[in-house]
Amino acid sequence: MTTVVLVRHGLTHMTGPVLAGWTPGLHLDERGQKQAAAVAERLRPVSFDALVSSPLDRCLDTAAAIADGRAQGVQVDDRLGECRYGDWTGRPLKELAKDPLWKVVQNHPSAVVFPGPDGEPLRETQNRAVGAVREWNAKLGPDATWLACSHGDVIKAVVADALGLHLDQFQRIVIDPCSLTIIRYTEQRPFVVRVNDTGGGVADLLPPPKTKGRRKKPSADAVVGGGAGADA
Repeated sequence: MTTVVLVRHGLTHMTGPVLAGWTPGLHLDERGQKQAAAVAERLRPVSFDALVSSPLDRCLDTAAAIADGRAQGVQVDDRLGECRYGDWTGRPLKELAKDPLWKVVQNHPSAVVFPGPDGEPLRETQNRAVGAVREWNAKLGPDATWLACSHGDVIKAVVADALGLHLDQFQRIVIDPCSLTIIRYTEQRPFVVRVNDTGGGVADLLPPPKTKGRRKKPSADAVVGGGAGADA
């Protein structure tokens, strides 16, 4: 069986409050660099047959940290790139949540086509990412273990496919920065071994902090783009 280790990139100054999308020149910030170093250390015992990354700088930075000290370099596959959010790119999530399209993204993502000439249907994001994973599986062979560094929504879409879920259910999946998600592909079916493994800590299990004496009510909306994670 072919084992794929999916790693989401580390934090940037835009991760969480802003939908970064394909914003050029967006590198990891200090927090993201520490996250990338930590996940690289976690993965140090694992031998990879290939290290593959989205072309975006935040993923290339993360993949470079993992590749440090290894024989093979990082290969780039555009199909692992972030969803093309079109006119939503670079806008605050609080602002986007007021857009009528937001409810469609939350409840019926398979119908979403992001606005503007560069906007992409979410179903196409899933198609290209799953296609990339399966093509690399075939290229590397059934005994391979390889790493793919990508983005929150892209990894969620790959996990949904592996679980046999319709894309409309992919918002139920959470993928935090520098988390590990592991899928083993066999001739009959994929096995999802780990999802959103951040290596310990219980911050995400604690109740939200109180604001002005009241506890903030958790949102039922999924974070478009993946968000900054529980510890950010």
